[in-house]
Amino acid sequence: MEFRIDKEQFLKALQKIQGIVEKRTSMPILSNVLLEATETSLLVTATDLEVGMKSSYSAEVVATGKITVSAKKLYEIVKELPNQQIVFSTKDNDWVEIKCGKVQFNIVGLSPDEFPYFPDVKEESLFEIESSLLRGMIEKTSYAICTDETKYNLNGIFAKVEVKQDGINCLKMVSTDGHRLSIASGNLKGSVGPELLKGVILPKKGIYEMKKITDEEGGMLLFGFLDNSAVIKRGDSYMVMRLVDGEFPDYNRVIPTANNQVVTVNKENFSHSVRRMAILSSEKFKGIMLEISDNGIKISSSNPELGDAMEEIDVEYHGDPISVRFNARYLLDVLSVAETERVDMRFRDELSPSIIVPENSESFLAVIMPMRL
Repeated sequence: MEFRIDKEQFLKALQKIQGIVEKRTSMPILSNVLLEATETSLLVTATDLEVGMKSSYSAEVVATGKITVSAKKLYEIVKELPNQQIVFSTKDNDWVEIKCGKVQFNIVGLSPDEFPYFPDVKEESLFEIESSLLRGMIEKTSYAICTDETKYNLNGIFAKVEVKQDGINCLKMVSTDGHRLSIASGNLKGSVGPELLKGVILPKKGIYEMKKITDEEGGMLLFGFLDNSAVIKRGDSYMVMRLVDGEFPDYNRVIPTANNQVVTVNKENFSHSVRRMAILSSEKFKGIMLEISDNGIKISSSNPELGDAMEEIDVEYHGDPISVRFNARYLLDVLSVAETERVDMRFRDELSPSIIVPENSESFLAVIMPMRL
């Protein structure tokens, strides 16, 4: 096998799969990238058996064939090569030669026969989704994904389509780690598969790789399902991620319904204040106190080893005084993804879960458990 390819193009191809290849693995082949030269292009494939990606790139193919090499080492080599055309060829016993200008590398590869099977995706089974919609929904939910590996059914984002009364498909994405819950929603045009009507759990690693794809540029993506996997396709690249087996908890039961004490606050002012107060909160719990009364919030924190801090900000509030203690990081995570100038915080009492929503928006809702006073 032999092909010639532009350095920048090859580097971009290898960079794209670095997050997918398995770093610590009992199967060395999963640390490798599969390079396949066809008559007209170069196919680059990586997988860790949970998330996989396959992309096609234009290359001048001299001889067809395939080989696998260490994804990390190949990326490091290509990154340092001069900005010239790269000549990549295979030798006997799965050795690989890489030439670029006056530079030459010979590295050991592994037989492509050991590389895991990568499914062929039929485009007809996929539906269109706006890249910006998907990116926004991932941003609004990924911060609350559970990191406790034992709660495997919470180690991802639950995605489900609900059909509204007017027949429009509304996609909901939900994540929770037991202390907080985040729900993002957006309307989809066109039809969706039965999997989304039932609901699926997308894995954490797959979510982060999917977000990278949506970060690239605007426009539409293709999304769908194949066997027990979700598929996302953009241009000449497609990614497959194995769905998480398990039942996602009924999140509707967690959303409080009697939170009738509403505080409307400027998001920027509130964020800066919470950040300032968090400096003196204890490292472990990051607890800050909110004391809410007519048209004002007193935000404070104290730490026996460091001292205390307090700040007052103006808000819109007409109700009984209420004091609530929160983990500052949980508040900041929500505020950082709310897209409106002001947010509404809805309380019931000191110990009940609180709701935070962007003002006059139905596309995002967060629930945060308060800390015990």
